[in-house]
Amino acid sequence: MALLRGVWGVLSALGKSGAELCAGCGSRLRFPLSFVCVPRWFSSTLGSYPKKPLSSYLRFSTEQLPIFKAQNPDAKNSELIKKIAQLWRELPDSEKKVYEDAYKADWQAYKEEINRIQEQLTPSQIVSMEKEIMQKRLKRKALIKKRELTMLGKPKRPRSAYNIFIAESFQEAKDASSQAKLKTVNENWKNLSTSQKQVYIQLAKDDKIRYDNEMKSWEAQMIEVGRNDLIRRKMKQRTKDGTEEC
Repeated sequence: MALLRGVWGVLSALGKSGAELCAGCGSRLRFPLSFVCVPRWFSSTLGSYPKKPLSSYLRFSTEQLPIFKAQNPDAKNSELIKKIAQLWRELPDSEKKVYEDAYKADWQAYKEEINRIQEQLTPSQIVSMEKEIMQKRLKRKALIKKRELTMLGKPKRPRSAYNIFIAESFQEAKDASSQAKLKTVNENWKNLSTSQKQVYIQLAKDDKIRYDNEMKSWEAQMIEVGRNDLIRRKMKQRTKDGTEEC
């Protein structure tokens, strides 16, 4: 990892061990790098890091989505995103440039703020942040990704026969606690006959067909707006081989 290599570079330049640098800075973490520790200052420092700016298209989508939603209150997000994507494709380059320039300006300000914060850290603080920064980064990345995909109208994954049964039966269970309800519903699932389970198996198959169709359409939209990074690997391979047109 780049961060880890940077940490080792700092240690080598100073000629000190991690334990010496970290002395008195807080409790140690149970981690392969035993000298790494996370003092209380770190969470507040990491919390002050600025958020990455939205890309030009996402900025445009964020502006347009409330407008389209107000005009089409009953429409699904996926339908609205398709209309917004079409509007973006038809947008003159001069108008797109406004969003692209705003992104570049925000990105420059973002980098400068990151550099300013990092310059204030001491070598011992750099060493101390190694584990928590990875955890925070992964958590934030997953959250941002989830929000972005929701905003872009990515279809919901297909449910299994068991999950469909759970969703249908959970509210009907009479037990008070959620854990007791889940236990009851789970027992009911086990006691279903083969023919009864077949109903939910068929519903799951139908949901899988729905998901495949919606994903095919959604991925075609993402390719059109230049978001190939969101395309599934098998879809990319089909497109590359020319065996399936989007």
